[in-house]
Amino acid sequence: MARGRPVEEETRARAVELAKQGLSRNAIARELGIGAATVTKIIAGAGLSFDRSETEQAVKARQIDLAAMRINLAEKMGTAASAMLDRIDDSYLVYNFGGKDNDYNEHVLDSAPVEVKRSIVVTAGIAFDKITRIVEKDNGGLEQAQGVLDQIAEGFKAAADKYRTEATDEPE
Repeated sequence: MARGRPVEEETRARAVELAKQGLSRNAIARELGIGAATVTKIIAGAGLSFDRSETEQAVKARQIDLAAMRINLAEKMGTAASAMLDRIDDSYLVYNFGGKDNDYNEHVLDSAPVEVKRSIVVTAGIAFDKITRIVEKDNGGLEQAQGVLDQIAEGFKAAADKYRTEATDEPE
């Protein structure tokens, strides 16, 4: 739509309808072919707004979920590395396919070859380093959880204050 032209009433009504359905400002602008600023003005004129509090809460919840996933992944890495280290001196199967008849041959060694043991130790060291960084960097989403709980507590306090004010204003 060209700049400066009035927006048709049908488009305005559709914008309000889409906003009530929960579409974002930019999604409405794309669908209707009008500017995002125009959508904001239409919605404000209808007495509505694009309240982002639910989005903010969803982002905080997602951050907590991601922190939990990082801790879960660190636990899995630690478990896998520990299991490899526990088996480092176990017997070790070596095998080969080959020869003109493509024969399969195997042999069990008393323990893994040195290069395999080195690989296990290096892998465990990398896992340890990564786990340490995850744990040092991540407080398990505690800060985000505290923020959400603080907001809930503030909401309860505001509701209680409002209730107290209304209760004291009532005649006895």
